[in-house]
Amino acid sequence: MFPMLTVLSMFYYICLRRRARIGTRGEIMNSRRAIESNQRTLPLTVEVEQYVKEIVDFSSHYGSENSMSYTMWNLAGMPNVYPSSGDFTQTAVFRMYGKWWEQCASAPQPFRRTPEKFQSQDYVELAFEEPVYPTSIDILETYHPGAVIRILACSLNPFSQNLPAEVRWEVLWLGEPSKMVTHQARQFSPCIKQINFPTNLIRLEVNSSLLEYYTELDAVVLRGVKERPLLSLYKMPLIDINDFSDSDEEKDAYEAERLRKQFGDTAINEHTNNGYFDKLPYELIQLLLDHLTLPDLCRLAQTCKLLYQHCCDPLQYIQLSLQPYWARVNDAALDHLQSRCTLIQRLNLSWSGNRGAISVPGFCRFLKVCGSQLVCLELACCHFLNEACLEVIAQMCPNLQELNLSSCDRLHPQAFSHISKLVGLRRLLLYRTKIEQTALLNILTYCTDLRHLNLGSCVMIEDYDVIASMLSAKSKNLKSLDIWRCKNITEKGISELVSGCRLLEELDLGWCSTLQSSTGCFVHLARHLPKLRKFFVTANRTVCDTDVEELAANCPNLQHLDLLGTRMVSPASLRKLLQSCKNLLLLDVSFCSQIDTRVVQELTVQFPKVSIKKSFTQ
Repeated sequence: MFPMLTVLSMFYYICLRRRARIGTRGEIMNSRRAIESNQRTLPLTVEVEQYVKEIVDFSSHYGSENSMSYTMWNLAGMPNVYPSSGDFTQTAVFRMYGKWWEQCASAPQPFRRTPEKFQSQDYVELAFEEPVYPTSIDILETYHPGAVIRILACSLNPFSQNLPAEVRWEVLWLGEPSKMVTHQARQFSPCIKQINFPTNLIRLEVNSSLLEYYTELDAVVLRGVKERPLLSLYKMPLIDINDFSDSDEEKDAYEAERLRKQFGDTAINEHTNNGYFDKLPYELIQLLLDHLTLPDLCRLAQTCKLLYQHCCDPLQYIQLSLQPYWARVNDAALDHLQSRCTLIQRLNLSWSGNRGAISVPGFCRFLKVCGSQLVCLELACCHFLNEACLEVIAQMCPNLQELNLSSCDRLHPQAFSHISKLVGLRRLLLYRTKIEQTALLNILTYCTDLRHLNLGSCVMIEDYDVIASMLSAKSKNLKSLDIWRCKNITEKGISELVSGCRLLEELDLGWCSTLQSSTGCFVHLARHLPKLRKFFVTANRTVCDTDVEELAANCPNLQHLDLLGTRMVSPASLRKLLQSCKNLLLLDVSFCSQIDTRVVQELTVQFPKVSIKKSFTQ
């Protein structure tokens, strides 16, 4: 058994080595000629320094769509805050931080086969004036640094009217999620890789899961030269001198002869099949392959007919996340996967297909073949989507239960009306979309089994009281509702909502400035939602001790509470809350005027299991 494995391993090594030599010899020789012809006239180039000119795209931000506070647009131009540290509205802030978001009932189930190295949660794309060959990138982080984990460069000029035949993305730097010892400001300047094309489009990807609070970015500086540095041609990997030889056949013959001497002719000639692997049960092989990532599965399919059959089995593609490969997913990839995905139930295309990579016909063609069994479809930040796409989703995915259209902010408002045909929907994410009131009411009328609904930053909805009334009447099973930064809900809407949706576990009323504690809306809410686990009333300055005490008395399962910005909550009411709500994990009292640092320190010592947040400015 062991000699056979050794022989097969050596044979595989010979094939790989030969293929590598054939594929790279031309590049090596061309590079050598280029060096020889240019070594006497290497051009001197001047380094250009640029700040961000325009924010091209992003996945989320803490701020409002109609203001500049805490928005990604603050990354444009020169620094506003740096080198100061602290929580400032003039910075760019993403919507999430920490691991507690994953603990909420509304959190999506993770996809299998997601590569461990893909850990990005959010992104922002930055356009600069001049395309350059990057030499360095400085990221000015002013609060809780350490979230940036990937920096990429794009070959596309975002200010050009014409799309190139191929849009290339190259990773300049890759890191792990980290937690800094201090939350003070810093200039993050990682050592970046040299690339062979000029760029003025940079993408930052972040993971804030290890941070204790929101990360804040102030500005990004791109430095580079306009002419390709020829010195980079010298920076080639060390290569054995024998690799320049043309006698590949002689080397292969030598390797084969050496194997014969070691194991004999019989060992090489007899073991020409798959050995004992053929005798394994089909289900066991499928189970083994289930642990491979998608690229590995595709590579393995090229090794032999047996493994090709297993790797192309539709049962291997019951769920599939293409988000980690967003830069390479295009029409051809979807067409290639069609025959394998006929039984697919969960599909994640988030961040994919932009800038012409996926066309409307290509997406619709895929869904017409593979959409019938889908129960979950993740399409966050997919800007190729239009009304025709949503119409095909409604027609071809009758079993759909989860639909994520977060930050699909270029979808026309009338496109959302087709969602009402998906009557089995349980989870619908419309964060930062342009859905209007009529389409939303239509959806709520027919999709009566909704459990999770995200309408955060949906600025086109005219009257949230009407929406709340419809939810109360039609969505009795609703468990989570996010209306972050809704500007027009009143105590009447809250009263109707909680009277009909008694199963609510999560309610985000952050930055809903029209709600006033004096109307009794928060007291009424606490008394009618005994299952409440997450409650955000961020930046509502009217929340008072009475509201907190009612939460303590009626919501024993409370885990996450955001009271940021209130002026009327005292340390005494917080102690009552902490004593009553034994499951509390997160309490944000940032900018609460009666809660100073000393109080936070005392409460932290008394209740060590609770993460008490208190941001600052200086």
